[in-house]
Amino acid sequence: MTSLDRRTVLRAAASAAAAGAFAAGCDPHRSADASSPVRASGGPDPHAPGRSARHPAARPPTRAPGLPAEIAHGPRDGHAVALTFHGRGDPALGRALLAEAERAGARITVLAVGDWLDAHPEMARRVLDGGHELGNHTMHHRNISALPTDAAYAEISRCADRLRALTGSIGSWFRPSQTQRATPQLIQLARRAGYPHVLSYDLDSLDANDPGAPAVRRTVLDGVRPGSVVSLHLGHAGTVAALPPILDGLRRRGLRAVTTTELVT
Repeated sequence: MTSLDRRTVLRAAASAAAAGAFAAGCDPHRSADASSPVRASGGPDPHAPGRSARHPAARPPTRAPGLPAEIAHGPRDGHAVALTFHGRGDPALGRALLAEAERAGARITVLAVGDWLDAHPEMARRVLDGGHELGNHTMHHRNISALPTDAAYAEISRCADRLRALTGSIGSWFRPSQTQRATPQLIQLARRAGYPHVLSYDLDSLDANDPGAPAVRRTVLDGVRPGSVVSLHLGHAGTVAALPPILDGLRRRGLRAVTTTELVT
């Protein structure tokens, strides 16, 4: 992408921000989009493209012996951090953010929402083809801690089914929706669905509230430490604009952005 193309993408992202063209993030005060379609589980996914040997499959669920069932950060004595992005929203903004990460040599973790994958199945491949990591952030991004057991499990397992249909794997991680910490029950349900660990985070960028790129940059760089797992979101123009200065700030501190699996294993 040329410098002109890059500026065009960022201007488009800023215009989307001004127009309020954002998907709901993980702010617990925001509800899932009631207009999101809900399909019955089971049977082949009509959106799933055929897999090709040219494309890498998603990693299997990460196992990190010696680490707790819920992981909030990696080693504090290293030189890496994990930037994790809740996968939802305008795919054009998602592609722009992935391109910015790749331009800087960074690798990120995308925790995808299942109904987003239904609407934009190509994004699963785009994430993996960029060398990034893909995981599960529930099927409909509901307040999973408030759901009955069967409904909570369905939120996990149905998104896992989407990931498996699109990539051949249920993904590296599971992260609950609309909560930072998992309950013991959610940890058990995640394990039942095939995830040895639940992925939390120790730094919330607050980008889901759309405070603007400078505020997102300050929040991340003021709070980041070696080993941090940072919560961010696709689908927010301010986050796209904030990523290059965040990555530059990390580099100046001797830190690099890696996938969460690389951080903890």
